[in-house]
Amino acid sequence: MSRLLLCRRSLVRVLAFLAIAFSPLVALAQAQWPMTVTDAVGRQVTIPAPPKAVLLGTGFNLVALSLIHPDPVSLLAGWSGDMKADNPEIYESYLRKFPKLADVPLIDDGSGPGLSFETILTLKADLAVLANWQADTEAGRRAMEYLESTGVPVIVVDFNNEVLKNTPDNMRLLGKVFEREEQAEDFARFYEERLARIRERVAGSSEPGPKVLMEAFPAPDRCCWAYGAGGLGEFIAITGSRNIAEGALPRPGGMMNAEAVMAENPDVYIATSSPGGKYSGFSIGPGVTAEEAETTLTESVDKPVMASIAAVRNGRVHGLWNFFNAVPLNIVAAEAFASWLRPDLFPDVDPAATLAEINRRFAAVPFEGSYWISLKK
Repeated sequence: MSRLLLCRRSLVRVLAFLAIAFSPLVALAQAQWPMTVTDAVGRQVTIPAPPKAVLLGTGFNLVALSLIHPDPVSLLAGWSGDMKADNPEIYESYLRKFPKLADVPLIDDGSGPGLSFETILTLKADLAVLANWQADTEAGRRAMEYLESTGVPVIVVDFNNEVLKNTPDNMRLLGKVFEREEQAEDFARFYEERLARIRERVAGSSEPGPKVLMEAFPAPDRCCWAYGAGGLGEFIAITGSRNIAEGALPRPGGMMNAEAVMAENPDVYIATSSPGGKYSGFSIGPGVTAEEAETTLTESVDKPVMASIAAVRNGRVHGLWNFFNAVPLNIVAAEAFASWLRPDLFPDVDPAATLAEINRRFAAVPFEGSYWISLKK
């Protein structure tokens, strides 16, 4: 009996020690909630408890969550159908991994102008995540006011405006809100290390990069909606190259007529589009083969204005998935630009290897398909 009593006393001491040792950690975890964060547009938002029923204002933000959470669909109370409408191949890949995605209610029709208040009323959400471009619209502002009036906090994230600066910080924001800080920090550092490599090499070169035209969704009957300095246009500037639309068009971009393009005579041409060529004859992105991307890009530059510029004559024609401007995978796009525009500075940069590492280390659902392409000379 005395030996049994001794064992019990020892066990009590061990348990007491563990309780003392871990009590600060428990207190720290409890102290995080309610949590106040600063979102992408500088708003102070207080979230009362760990979110478990989230509304996504754009379906593309499921990609961001999937880079830090093993089952992002388990967090959703509702989401937008825009990713499903614009890039059904990505939706299908998530659906195969997470069949419950099919049961998540849609809070809009996928067109993106606003949210259905009637649908939101039926959902017991504890957080909404909107994109910056939604927060900038009248419909978005009304949705934010409505959600907050019903006790649902709203945070805004930004993966398409000043992306080089904003992407790592927005991943850290999501990591904090969803208690995945370690995973978010790993991805943010992964992003920043590759970005620093590009900046440092360009800064060390005295040679300027080429003149570039980047056209969104090329069509045979018009020329040309060109990216300006914003969004994916930032990846031209970071390589030390000159975007021929910068200064001539608003920051997001706009229409540039054929005469202006021919007068600038760009050295490099980059087209952006989506799978199946929904808005253009050019097809590229998730679920697209390299052969399809190359064939449709070849057809897209087969028009008089393109045949006349140096980029096409010299075989410096490239294509890119347009929706890199909506997801934190855009570091892959930055590396593609570096290898296309400054091959002398970046012979060892391999965006395919970077995407493979993202798939291996971070992605809950692997990203497969042809996201960038170069025409053979």
